[in-house]
Amino acid sequence: MVEPFIESGAELRRLYTGSVWAEGPIWLPGPETAGRVRWSDIPNNRILEHDLTSGRTRVYSSGAEYTNGRTRDLTGAVVQCSHGRRAVERDSIDATPASVTLVDSWRGRRLNSPNDVVVASDGAIWFTDPPYGILTNKEGRQAPQEYDGCYVFRYDESSGELTAVITDMVHPNGLAFSPDESTLYVSDTGEGARHIRAYDVQIPDGGAPVCGNGRVLATVRPGASDGFRIDTEGRIWTSAGDGVQIYSPEGDHLATIEVPETVSNVCFGGEDGRELFITATTSLYTIRVTATEAPRPA
Repeated sequence: MVEPFIESGAELRRLYTGSVWAEGPIWLPGPETAGRVRWSDIPNNRILEHDLTSGRTRVYSSGAEYTNGRTRDLTGAVVQCSHGRRAVERDSIDATPASVTLVDSWRGRRLNSPNDVVVASDGAIWFTDPPYGILTNKEGRQAPQEYDGCYVFRYDESSGELTAVITDMVHPNGLAFSPDESTLYVSDTGEGARHIRAYDVQIPDGGAPVCGNGRVLATVRPGASDGFRIDTEGRIWTSAGDGVQIYSPEGDHLATIEVPETVSNVCFGGEDGRELFITATTSLYTIRVTATEAPRPA
C-alpha cells in the first residue's frame, strides 16, 4: 500500500523531459539557489537544473565530463562523481560551475568511474567505483580498468588517504548510511547480483571506520536498485524498473510509487523536505510524500 507514504491527493508530476539518461539528483535549497534540483543527463554530457519557483530548466554545465551521483558535504558544497575524469570532485552550488578534483587514483592506478557518493558526519567521502563510465563511450570514455576490481572507497580529505572499505561486490552502485551511520547500504547492479547489501560500520580504537558482515538485504525487481535515499525512520527509497520502491530497514518491501519510466535515483527536497524528486530515463518527476531524508548524526 503506497498511501501511507504519499500525501493525500498527491500525484506524480513531470517537471522536465528531454534527457537520454537522467541521473544523480540533488536538492539545492535557497537562498543561494532559490530552491533548485540539479541532476545529470549522462549521455548528453551535461548537468541540468530545475528552478521550482520559475518552473524553468536550464543547462547548468555542458561538457560536464559525464557526471553521475552527487551529494553535499559538511559545508554545503556539492561533491559529485565524474565518469569522464574518473574522479570524485567538488563543485559549487551557485550559478557558475567550478569543479575541482578531490581524488582520482588508488595506489598509483586510476579509478574506474566513480558512480555515487555520500559524505559521513566526520566529513569523510564514501563512493562506489563500478566500470560503467569506461565500458563504452556512451557514458564516459572507453578505457581499461587499472586495478582488479570494483570497490567502495572512503576518502579522508584531511589526510588524503583513500581506503577500499568494501571489495566483495560485483558492481557497487548506489549507497547511503542508516540514520545513525551504523550500517552502510550499497546496491550491486552487476551481473547475477541486482540487490541491496548491508554492511556493519565499525570504528576500531583510534582507527578509521571499516565495513564487515556484508549481507543481502533486498533483491530489487523489476530493474535494479541504481540509487536510493534513507528516510528518518531508516526506510530505503530506491530506484527500480517500475518506479520507486520502499523497503524497511529489515529489507521488507513496503510499497511502490509507480513511475512510467525506469527510475535511476531519487532525492528528498523542497522547503519542508517532503518533495521526492525522481530521475527516470528521460525525465525529472516529483511527488509529495510523508517522509523526509535522515539527517547526518550530530
